[in-house]
Amino acid sequence: MSPSQHPSAGDDARLPAQPDDGRAASAAPAAAGSNGSSRPRREGSAERPATRRKGSVELRRGQATVPQADKMLLDADDSGGFTRTDPWRVLRIQSEFVEGFGTLADLGPAISVFGSARTARDSSFYAIGEEVGRRLVGSGFAVITGGGPGAMEAANKGACEAGGTSVGLGIELPFEQGMNEWVDLGINFRYFFARKTMFVKYASGFVVLPGGFGTLDELFEAMTLVQTGKVTSFPIVLVGVAYWQPLLDWIHGTLLAEGTISEKDLSLLQLVETAEEAVRIVAASAGHDHPA
Repeated sequence: MSPSQHPSAGDDARLPAQPDDGRAASAAPAAAGSNGSSRPRREGSAERPATRRKGSVELRRGQATVPQADKMLLDADDSGGFTRTDPWRVLRIQSEFVEGFGTLADLGPAISVFGSARTARDSSFYAIGEEVGRRLVGSGFAVITGGGPGAMEAANKGACEAGGTSVGLGIELPFEQGMNEWVDLGINFRYFFARKTMFVKYASGFVVLPGGFGTLDELFEAMTLVQTGKVTSFPIVLVGVAYWQPLLDWIHGTLLAEGTISEKDLSLLQLVETAEEAVRIVAASAGHDHPA
């Protein structure tokens, strides 16, 4: 140690005496209060409860003992625990919306196409999906799908081969699917509700091919948004009469008969058999010319 690092005798004189046993430690004066005094607290005196601020939240008594946010953030021993908290999830959800809005803001007119991931490539509905994608591009639309296989792949393929913008909005699932090879612009989401917002916000209508629970979920959500006025001038077209007619019969024979929907709600859905009919309807609703 250099001479400059050694305390002088004057320094030693100013250093507090070090206790040499527990009794000496207990006799040490209390820390200075807010007014700079070193008066010890009196036994049994009435004191204000301990208070802590945590951002905009004020904590008192037992609540004031929670760990500091900075400590939780900087502590390397939490093993990623903070990333599993709800506040962190809020930030992650926010990032998904920001990413989606930023990526799709300049997309232009688009139509969302839904359908089963299980549709086989040799299925007639796969061929219809391709034609839907191709005709939508010919009518001036980008094509948005869930980015997966089956009917989604078919619509993306038709759009890509027609030289249009082929969009895939993927979702984290317990079984890995990944984006189909015909997606040119793809976004992967963790949260269904963030993904669903993008399907609706950037589309002028829905074309719905035969599908299962996921397709029905998206279909009925779209119907509810139109019914409640959350979106306007939003055509929803079902493709495949034999597939969808039993559902429409149930809606008419049960929901309408029981009074749980009104007569005008039946007009929310339009049923067609061909890709040409489907694209003509959505193009007319959006004011686009539909090529012959």
